[in-house]
Amino acid sequence: MSAPLSAIRVLPSWLLGRAAAHGRALVADALAAEGLKLWHHVALSAVCELGPIAQAELGRGIRLDPKDLVGVLNDLQAAGLVVREPDLRDRRKNAVSVTDEGRRLLKRCESAVRAANDELLASFSAVEREQFMGLLIRISGTDG
Repeated sequence: MSAPLSAIRVLPSWLLGRAAAHGRALVADALAAEGLKLWHHVALSAVCELGPIAQAELGRGIRLDPKDLVGVLNDLQAAGLVVREPDLRDRRKNAVSVTDEGRRLLKRCESAVRAANDELLASFSAVEREQFMGLLIRISGTDG
């Protein structure tokens, strides 16, 4: 008798999904230890890199639905990690900036996320990691 789902288990899309789920779980656990959720980390990281940034632009950049982004930003602001103020270029919009506390937390999270990703790729040699990352970049359609 063949293994369950044998026809599916050979599909790259299924394998990528399983690998992604495993990676997300490792990262989510690492972030939870710092009191942060995945989308909160994504938004905080983007604001730190791009801010001050218009809230709508942030949502488009991280590909998060505007109503979901509002909830994430509400949580980050309530925790003192970001501030939203009128955008100096267009007062009808909100600009989001990271606070000093947000930067400190993000620095801790970056170390935790790196460790989680190291765990994910622990069975790869350095050369395999480089090859794997190159292939992921190609298949994901991102520039790295």
